[in-house]
Amino acid sequence: MKLIRTVTALAAVASILSACGGSDDVGKELGLTNPEVHFIHAIPSAPNVDFYDNGKVLQANLGYQTVTNFANIDTGQQNFSYAAVNTTTQLATDTSISNAAKGHEYTVIALPDAGFLPSIAVIDDPFDKGLLSNSARVRGFNASANAQTLDLYLVAPGTNIATVNPTMAGVGFKNAVPATTQDSLYVNGGTYQLVATLPGSKTPVYASASFNLSNNADWLVTTLPSGNALSQVIPNKIRVLVAQGGNTTTPAIELPDTL
Repeated sequence: MKLIRTVTALAAVASILSACGGSDDVGKELGLTNPEVHFIHAIPSAPNVDFYDNGKVLQANLGYQTVTNFANIDTGQQNFSYAAVNTTTQLATDTSISNAAKGHEYTVIALPDAGFLPSIAVIDDPFDKGLLSNSARVRGFNASANAQTLDLYLVAPGTNIATVNPTMAGVGFKNAVPATTQDSLYVNGGTYQLVATLPGSKTPVYASASFNLSNNADWLVTTLPSGNALSQVIPNKIRVLVAQGGNTTTPAIELPDTL
């Protein structure tokens, strides 16, 4: 639960932020803004879909690997679902968010279950970032039914992962690390590499090229099966799609595999 700040504290923070140039996330950090949601289409070979919230289309005609920018939603009960474009038959529905909270970010993911039938997952991110922090926020999510559990390493390029612990360990299929309702991890901006292994192994099944993680970035690192169709799925062969928070012209970034 977010801390309740006093008016005096708000005035002091506003003064500091004004001197520093301001922050677009202040209202979110204080739990004052409406909850927000974005959507990810993560079903290989699936048709384009419409995402629904409480029975109404909120984001229309999204293709595979599409990530939307955040959209405001009301507080209270949220029933998220999706249907193929030009149909009204819901393929999967989630009713776990009984009281969407101000300042929280929600991610709704269309993905296949272990049998490659339509499924859905929802992440509740409380966005409990410190007011003066410029750290990047990172969370992992496993949408790759062909790699049921993964260890993810966010490391400096060229790091020997045999000597370090996973940054996000045991990321199970259809689950996030940190788990839903927990805050994201906070790391310094800089140049990194992402490496994925099977649980307990130090042999990579995926290793990205080096990339820049900016200060104040808000990343959901999402693993998908490699290839664009179910016929191309190979056990433990993955690709990585980054869902960026905030309103940006590039809400989705793929980190190429160097293996």
